[in-house]
Amino acid sequence: MKKTIVNLFTGFLGVGKTTALRHLIATRPASEKWAVIVNEFGEVGIDGAALMNDDLPVAEIAGGCLCCVAGPQMTATVATLLRRERPDRLLIEASGLAHAAGVIDELRAKPLGEALEVGAVLTLVDPRQFVSPDYLRQPLYRDQVAIADVLVANKIDMADAETLEAFRSQAGKLFPPKSVVAEVRDGLLDVSWLDAAVTLKPRYRPAIPAESGTGWDSAGWTFPPEQAFSGEKLTDFFDTLPQLLPGLVRAKGVFKVLDSWVWLNWVEGQWSASQVSWRRDSRFELIAPALDNAKIEAALQACFE
Repeated sequence: MKKTIVNLFTGFLGVGKTTALRHLIATRPASEKWAVIVNEFGEVGIDGAALMNDDLPVAEIAGGCLCCVAGPQMTATVATLLRRERPDRLLIEASGLAHAAGVIDELRAKPLGEALEVGAVLTLVDPRQFVSPDYLRQPLYRDQVAIADVLVANKIDMADAETLEAFRSQAGKLFPPKSVVAEVRDGLLDVSWLDAAVTLKPRYRPAIPAESGTGWDSAGWTFPPEQAFSGEKLTDFFDTLPQLLPGLVRAKGVFKVLDSWVWLNWVEGQWSASQVSWRRDSRFELIAPALDNAKIEAALQACFE
């Protein structure tokens, strides 16, 4: 049975998600059948009305956060839409106060995960907010940025050149890296971004080209989101990294441990851990004078739960 692709749209209050979604709907491929779910913070739905279209099924969920207050309602609403409409693609516009990572968990879990394939997550940001430390200190805002596959700076006509340059610099340093980082005005998203590459690969881009002349080598690994890691084994792995890789410069990774996801970061002889909102895959990257990729991969696989 073919699964319905689901794309989550997230972003802080007032960033322009509904306008962007209206543009995507207007440019959708004629061969695809779409359905839309709108989640709003208030009890009276406005965004759903703005998206209504004669041939586009639209459902509304009120109550703020899809994975909290409205969680059971989301499951029921999605199941009903899938059964009644059988769409090729489902677009979910999350409230500006929604915890995006929790929504992804709900979409992947049974029973929804049996009928849905989670596609690219699109997060819209106002670049003026994105570069502000006040916003980045908010866990909800960081959650929405971290979960994105496609990060879009909207309303760029309202930002000055210095702000846009700061956005590009900060967005380029995000880890894990985004499939697409873009800048638009008036919510003019490219419909192809819905299919931004999320294919899992054994390794992803090297951080340092071999010909760079730095004397360092770099490699990265990814693992499917279903693969859980042992927290105890990962602890031992990070403790022994300096012995495993003499001259280690940097190591960092995001791993699924039980039902949570953790960021592990090794630098200057010490490492730390914290929970993150990333849900796409587990991944690990390191930089050292020389690498034995087979040995590292075997050590990572030994940390499987």
